[in-house]
Amino acid sequence: MSHFLRKSLSSFLYNIVKTASPTLFCCRHLSHSHPHNTTSLFSSTSLSRNSYTNGLSLTQARFWASQPASAAAEPSTSDGLTVEGVLANNWTILDENDGDWKSHAAAIAQSINLIKRRLQWKKLKVRLSMLSVQLNKEDLWDDPVRAGKINREHGSLLGKMKEVNGLERELLEHIEMIKLAREENDEELELESMKALLNMRRNAKEKEIEALLSEEHDSLSCYIEVQAGAGGTESMDWASMIMQMYKSWAQQRGYKVTAMEEMPGEVAGIKRATIKVDGEFAFGYAKSEIGVHRLVRISPFDSNKRRHTSFAAVAVIPNLGDQSSSVQINESDLRIERFRASGAGGQHVNTTESAVKITHIPTGVTATCQNERSQHQNKASAMAVLQSRLNQLEMARQAQLNSQHTQSLTDITWGSQIRSYVLHPYRMVKDLRTNYEVSDADSVLEGDLDGFIMSYLSASLDKNEDDA
Repeated sequence: MSHFLRKSLSSFLYNIVKTASPTLFCCRHLSHSHPHNTTSLFSSTSLSRNSYTNGLSLTQARFWASQPASAAAEPSTSDGLTVEGVLANNWTILDENDGDWKSHAAAIAQSINLIKRRLQWKKLKVRLSMLSVQLNKEDLWDDPVRAGKINREHGSLLGKMKEVNGLERELLEHIEMIKLAREENDEELELESMKALLNMRRNAKEKEIEALLSEEHDSLSCYIEVQAGAGGTESMDWASMIMQMYKSWAQQRGYKVTAMEEMPGEVAGIKRATIKVDGEFAFGYAKSEIGVHRLVRISPFDSNKRRHTSFAAVAVIPNLGDQSSSVQINESDLRIERFRASGAGGQHVNTTESAVKITHIPTGVTATCQNERSQHQNKASAMAVLQSRLNQLEMARQAQLNSQHTQSLTDITWGSQIRSYVLHPYRMVKDLRTNYEVSDADSVLEGDLDGFIMSYLSASLDKNEDDA
């Protein structure tokens, strides 16, 4: 076909398709590695060789002409292939570097299927329909608080559904483009489409992880509390090691870490400490760590070099913030005590009564802060911790009433050991809930916890599916 004829036919098809379905030329966006970045399927990074301003290639024009005009139609290729069809074909999934387009497509379809499972797709659609009915009621805004809650949940679920549907459409569009490129012997376009398919495979894998964190408070920041168990100095030292492990883990993920409260041990370590971890999905990840952590090692505090077992309990509380607080605190229910801060902090901190301890009298819950320079700042920080602890108690109470305890509200008792850290006579860290284990104990204590966290989240999802 001559260049002139090819150009004319491309322009002709372009105008026909644009007139028939102008919505097809809207950019279709999907979130990728960064939650705020989006990449258009036919952006300059994926199909830069031909822009719309210069006219479509024959292959691209044929592709667009094959697409259904109705956005509501089930996404499929021109020959009727759907995402379910890709799964049913059982194409072999190879390594990213070795795979062909079928391997990439099968891996992406598998990821989409897993994402739907993790989002409990059928329940999500039913819930979305129920919320849509409530939003259409005339008296909805008679109760603005309830209406706002319904509106936010509806928007969140609708966003998740649109994103998954977008993944399905993008996969099928890539498959269609590769098939058409091969029919036209367009090697350059086929190579670009293969690259886009490989990138989508990697992005879909990241979406799998995000789908694990779909519970109500998973996206929030959190407080991590560590408390030494029985065993004196040995357990206090272990509690200090655990707290340092979480600080390292949080910093490695790019979270901001703020020390809120610390009660040092008489000889070494800590009796109790609390840190605030600020960042997206901090609670969703950290909730995997709730429970008792057990250490076996040769004690550095034993002159006879005997092996000791120590325990430390970990609690993780979502930071709901003042506007989302479920418990109202009355000033008359508080007992506020002021005292001199202990430990490092400068002459001013240690010589004035800047530290604050607040006790909620009805429940006995306390919060202490001594790390700020002024009493006012310490009081504000202690109140924030107290609010979160009371919210956690209220969440637990409601969950108990409904007999629907979530994994994030596991009762912290000395019988609920979740992980063992063995440093002698061999070295191994093992999660007792999932049997996930690693032999490099040092890397774990330095903050390499993602393997344990992802293993637990995946196992929790499978358990919830079995229970359902």
